[in-house]
Amino acid sequence: MIEWYDWFVYSTFSVYFAAAFFPDGDATSQLLHTAGIFAVGFFMRPVGGWLLGRLGDRKGRKAALNITVMLMSLSALLIAVVPTHAQIGYWAAAILLLARMLQGLSVGGEYAASATYLSEAAPPGRRGFFCSFQMVSMKVGQLIGLSLQILLQQTMSQDTLSSWGWRIPFIIGALGAAAVFYLRRSLVETEAFKEAVKESGQEEERGTLRGLWDYRRTVALVVAFSMGGTLADYTYSTYMTKYLSNSAGLSRTDASLVSFIAILVFICVQPLAGGLSDRIGRRPLLITFGLSSMLFTVPLMTALGHVSTFGSALLLMIAGLLIITGYTSMSALVKTELFPARIRSLGVALPYALANALFGGTAEYVALWFKDAGMESGFFWYVTACSTVSLTVYLTMRETKDVSFSQPQASEARVVDVPA
Repeated sequence: MIEWYDWFVYSTFSVYFAAAFFPDGDATSQLLHTAGIFAVGFFMRPVGGWLLGRLGDRKGRKAALNITVMLMSLSALLIAVVPTHAQIGYWAAAILLLARMLQGLSVGGEYAASATYLSEAAPPGRRGFFCSFQMVSMKVGQLIGLSLQILLQQTMSQDTLSSWGWRIPFIIGALGAAAVFYLRRSLVETEAFKEAVKESGQEEERGTLRGLWDYRRTVALVVAFSMGGTLADYTYSTYMTKYLSNSAGLSRTDASLVSFIAILVFICVQPLAGGLSDRIGRRPLLITFGLSSMLFTVPLMTALGHVSTFGSALLLMIAGLLIITGYTSMSALVKTELFPARIRSLGVALPYALANALFGGTAEYVALWFKDAGMESGFFWYVTACSTVSLTVYLTMRETKDVSFSQPQASEARVVDVPA
């Protein structure tokens, strides 16, 4: 929760600190610059996925989880204390960029480490339900960030928030991450990792790129599997607050409150969808998401761009979040079910981080670029196209809910069926 609070709070509060680091240009240009740094953080995620995924497969899931939260605490502290452009010029943006890169390293390993730990610790037949709480915790972190924004909006003036108030959430994030590091010391290593250690023997045989190369078709599948889902997720859950205020014309306070309520509903349905996947399988939910996203993204985003009331904005945003629930509730789990324990952490981390760097992390930047170019609807078709690609993967992959974690997977061909 704290990891993802720190990750999302950058985007949540960028509307207030954008001018402090990029004083030139209009509001859209300033947001475009901060969105660019937001995207750079995503391009560090594959590096973090490789380094920390390798660590998780060699030293254990617990070790990776501890390192990720240390990096996040340091990056949040950097953002909290960085001087502005008026004080040190463009060095301010450089320090902001460094902090965001550290966050990218951290989250690149956190996603895979937490997904792997949850899936391996969950009882057989209930992995979907338990692993859905990864998305719950991620969105609770985002919700805390939004709650803090709403609180500060009610207690501070716009000028105060833009001057120094935006630093408060990053101070809280740094302290919270330090507390989480203390809590994570008591984690118990999973049995699946212990079995992998016994089977492989040498540490050098686990978490290697050479071992991952044997599953290269699965790696390609995870990238294509994730592109539509991660892009749609960041569109509806992260970019939406800016879209409602910058395009639809809602006040920042109303846009934040809409996002808060919609994400709260979204959180509540994740375990329901995860539990459903334990009964009917992962593919039906994924196919439902892919098909719905392909058909309804353009009309939904168009309607959201023309809303005039709080209620209509809320209902439309909830509709978009319900669509992506078919992906978010157990997509991390499906990735862990595609790889054996000896390369599971790396296998989840690296291809997913690549997909996020290319699609999820650039969602906000691409959306603002289309808007700045006067072709805002082009972004809606871009999301639709990526969802269509992912849909073809969901239609061709095999079901994974019955994959056993107690025995090594002999071949990727037994798990997935990807056309040549």
